[in-house]
Amino acid sequence: MPSANASRKSQEKPREIMDAAEDYAKERYGICSMIQSQEKPDRVLVWVKDLTVQKADEVVWVRGRVHTSRAKGKQCFLVLRQQQFNVQALVAVGDHASKQMVKFAANINKESIVDVEGVVRKVNQKIGSCTQQDVELHVQKTSTSQAVFRLQSGICHLFRETLINKGFVEIQTPKIISAASEGGANVFTVSYFKNNAYLAQSPQLYKQMCICADFEKVFCIGPVFRAEDSNTHRHLTEFVGLDIEMAFNYHYHEVMEEIADTLVQIFKGLQERFQTEIQMVNKQFPCEPFKFLEPTLRLEYCEALAMLREAGVEMGDEDDLSTPNEKLLGRLVKEKYDTDFYILDKYPLAVRPFYTMPDPRNPKQSNSYDMFMRGEEILSGAQRIHDPQLLTERALHHGIDLEKIKAYIDSFRFGAPPHAGGGIGLERVTMLFLGLHNVRQTSMFPRDPKRLTP
Repeated sequence: MPSANASRKSQEKPREIMDAAEDYAKERYGICSMIQSQEKPDRVLVWVKDLTVQKADEVVWVRGRVHTSRAKGKQCFLVLRQQQFNVQALVAVGDHASKQMVKFAANINKESIVDVEGVVRKVNQKIGSCTQQDVELHVQKTSTSQAVFRLQSGICHLFRETLINKGFVEIQTPKIISAASEGGANVFTVSYFKNNAYLAQSPQLYKQMCICADFEKVFCIGPVFRAEDSNTHRHLTEFVGLDIEMAFNYHYHEVMEEIADTLVQIFKGLQERFQTEIQMVNKQFPCEPFKFLEPTLRLEYCEALAMLREAGVEMGDEDDLSTPNEKLLGRLVKEKYDTDFYILDKYPLAVRPFYTMPDPRNPKQSNSYDMFMRGEEILSGAQRIHDPQLLTERALHHGIDLEKIKAYIDSFRFGAPPHAGGGIGLERVTMLFLGLHNVRQTSMFPRDPKRLTP
């Protein structure tokens, strides 16, 4: 669905379209990649308080907050603040700055942290509104990293707004638990008085207990912990989970389709409400607009296998998808269906957690699904086993100590409606919607096997 911005763009005059194509300063401004100590540039940052007439005509780099901004014709005046000191900066159309760069500077949100390169110029008339009254900065480069996290905030807001409108109840669940949520070994153990406890891998048990208590539809937003020694572009040891659980009448597709629609509403909302942020990020990290279909494309796992095998991939019927094969499948789906978002349904039972409901017609398949953006998984979900006897059998099959999950199994003994759900990784959704290349760019304080601070 086109946004108002997109509609206006279609009516641009030829001259304006030509101007957009002639942005000769496009390499001089945009969103910086998050500083992750990946490089040590040979660049000295000058303190605002040290910007005096003694530095006149010097080229300097300054980092500060945008205190105020004022656009006037082909120029924009910014006041950059650093603690109690501030200086006026001028971005004007010329050899170094294009019209687009001036417009970019004018649209930077107040309190954004920016790095600017500029020439210190002595002024003829004192600038009374600034502490540095005798000089101003003539900006040659401008950058900011606020847009990514403003858009990420929008994802959380849209997730909550959409589900509340659908009749869901928001819940808060414990993050310190007595047993591993997924029944596996990838958990963080913490000392809990005289015993050990674990950091929650998901709010699984608590979401399901609410369904057993007849809440019918619940969601939660909170931290999720995974003790995986995975140093990849998309793994974090702590991330924000957007979790959904819902009772259904007859078929788990009722839930799967509700989750898919929720994501579609998020995508629409981002395109309608966050065009400024999307365009700011795209200046630094060019990417095709995110495409999706309504209703969402659903493929069965066997169909995906057939597509991959036709492309030369050798996979067994019960093999899980590797990351390279996920990405390849994403490209094949985009070529065939022209969508960046799709559902993969009916995963092999052998590769899913013990609480996943088996397919009643094919014992090797399960009532489970994943959802993908640009060829990478962002949600894993399934119909849950709500019968304590079958749940016990599946736990034993997976070699899980029944004592450790006794509270989980017992929660179904007083009757539970059929239900399904899933968990979404917030940082991955942000990364893939914007077409970024590393999840650390979408985590304000990333945690991975090598990083624990700040």
